[in-house]
Amino acid sequence: MPSNGVRLPVTIRQIPERLHDMPVAPELTRDLVYRPYSVADKASCLKLFNGNVPAYFAQSEGSEFEQFLDDCPGTWSYDVIVRSDFIVACGGYALDAHGTTASLCWGMVDNALHGTGLGRLLTMARLDAVRAMAGVRQVRIDTSQHTEGFYASLGFELNAIMINGYGPGLDRWDMTLRV
Repeated sequence: MPSNGVRLPVTIRQIPERLHDMPVAPELTRDLVYRPYSVADKASCLKLFNGNVPAYFAQSEGSEFEQFLDDCPGTWSYDVIVRSDFIVACGGYALDAHGTTASLCWGMVDNALHGTGLGRLLTMARLDAVRAMAGVRQVRIDTSQHTEGFYASLGFELNAIMINGYGPGLDRWDMTLRV
């Protein structure tokens, strides 16, 4: 699903001011760059994924994520957050064929940085980009029982639960947010 518009690299300071008020550890905001994913980022993003297995992703999803990264440029809106030349978070979104529903995809933060606010920063930046698009009425995400509370705190509502939907012990929670 193609994304709309051309997006240029921006620093965190260029992301809307309200994001600066979010509780992100101050030492992490120094030198952060929020920019579009490039093919050269693939190995770093796969490392982030592997660092979040098995708590947040099933190992079996690894090949799907790798294929996503191969297909990503020019197809999906996918971004990375870089600090000191290291990718510390990545995530994206896509629009449906009608342009009314956006889906958040493959959002993740370096496992060592969970709880610092980077995930919230990444998610809010994606939601702000989606809200700026005319015609989008809702945002969807499928996530696990380990992160559904995070998305619920942002206003996402539960639609369905599939026990072991990603693999043994990793349930799939389908959620939606009206925009």
